[in-house]
Amino acid sequence: MNEKRRSIILITVDCLRPDHVGFMGYKRPTTPFLDALAAESFVFPRAIVAGAPTYYSLPGILASRYPLALGRDVLGLAPEEPSLATALKHSGYATAAFIAANPYISPRFGYQQGFEVFRDFLEGERGPLPEQQLSRSGGWAARVNRRIQKIRPALGPLGAPYDELYFRYCQRVTPVPSSLDELRRFPSADIVIDHACSWLKSDAHSPFFLWLHLMDPHSPYYPKAEALAAMGEREISPYQARYVNSFWNRSDLKVGRLAQHRDRVVALYDAGIRWVDVQVARLISTLRACNRWDECIFALTADHGEEFLDHGGRYHPPSRLAEELIHVPLLLRAPGVAKNEVSRAPFSLIHLAPTLLEAAGIDVPSAFVGYSQWRQLVKGQQSDALAISECVDGCTNPFRPENRTGHRVLSITDLRFKLVFFFETKMEILYDLEADPGEQRPLPSPDQMPVRRRLLEVAREHLSSSSQYDTALRLQARLRELQLEWANPADKSLPVAS
Repeated sequence: MNEKRRSIILITVDCLRPDHVGFMGYKRPTTPFLDALAAESFVFPRAIVAGAPTYYSLPGILASRYPLALGRDVLGLAPEEPSLATALKHSGYATAAFIAANPYISPRFGYQQGFEVFRDFLEGERGPLPEQQLSRSGGWAARVNRRIQKIRPALGPLGAPYDELYFRYCQRVTPVPSSLDELRRFPSADIVIDHACSWLKSDAHSPFFLWLHLMDPHSPYYPKAEALAAMGEREISPYQARYVNSFWNRSDLKVGRLAQHRDRVVALYDAGIRWVDVQVARLISTLRACNRWDECIFALTADHGEEFLDHGGRYHPPSRLAEELIHVPLLLRAPGVAKNEVSRAPFSLIHLAPTLLEAAGIDVPSAFVGYSQWRQLVKGQQSDALAISECVDGCTNPFRPENRTGHRVLSITDLRFKLVFFFETKMEILYDLEADPGEQRPLPSPDQMPVRRRLLEVAREHLSSSSQYDTALRLQARLRELQLEWANPADKSLPVAS
């Protein structure tokens, strides 16, 4: 009977914005293969993560749980917490995960649970980022710079010219690698896909669950040369790519200066997406060669988006839960199921795991907060659901437990409006996403009072239900954290991915 069950492939792509993929309307050729696949798939126009960045989004995707539901001090999945992987393993599936060295998706945070094979590529010590290496270069100059930085405020108007001179000096004296491969921080998608294909060929089990997490669009932006060529960006050299990444990473520049290199940064980011597309095509080609593709449910989404000065920021820090961070692409394909148009109502990724399970004919764990929308998708029924996202403001290094206990930020999105509530200041901001999809013009506080009351009531109900912790799971998660702290009291280094 198990042989007739559908296998499931879930691919999460770090930092992938929906407005940078072709099947969501992007004009540059970042995803030609996925665009073709979208023609036979459900494409969700308003998929919303349950939190951002990675450490706030993955519990929703894999365990159908809001990220702060076990307390702001709990990170990842709790020991023995039901998840997509554990449900499928208990149902007799072969399970494997290949994670491109994101430190927040590791056994330390419970993500290996339910997987017979779990490879996170985090072996060994990782050196500093190329941008951090630049600040350490120069010998005596670096020592002088550290001393000058201590008196930086006293330099007044001379501070900015000094920063510029030192930045250019570091660029000149730091050796330039011969290729982008030497600059790359994370395993590229081809490496991850190689391992996945080997597992698929060697494992005779059917059905299977395969989860891949790819980091190619993540900063620092060092795509494969082949992807740059495919995007028509052949002229970007290793020196230019390093310069642009270092410039984009500067904390001493205002938006106007950073914007000078925005297009080049986006070109590098887009090439990372193109390499994901190429490698996903190779994975599916392998499945077809093994005569297994027609038995597979396939889903591709992202853990969060990325900001390119949309609101004056970069990367993806937990702060405002803006659309460029919480709105993600979602493509879902199931064999033998006719494609229907998907409602433009928000689809929270809290519902993804139960939807995949029902599509495969597997019982959904009762602990899941989300609910399956598989039947509505198949029947082409419309949805009027809301999407809730949350994070802890400013928690950019959750490896430090004290950083996790800041103030909550909560957003509630419906078909037209989005309310963001900041718990530290008790401030609420309401956007009309139909008239203002870029969230540039918050509505004045007297406007739309019935909408505000309705969405605030949803927020109140969410907080009330979230406060009812699963005590056993919370205690197990806290015990795991304490054991790690006791075993490694100095292990609070700054991670490089989120």
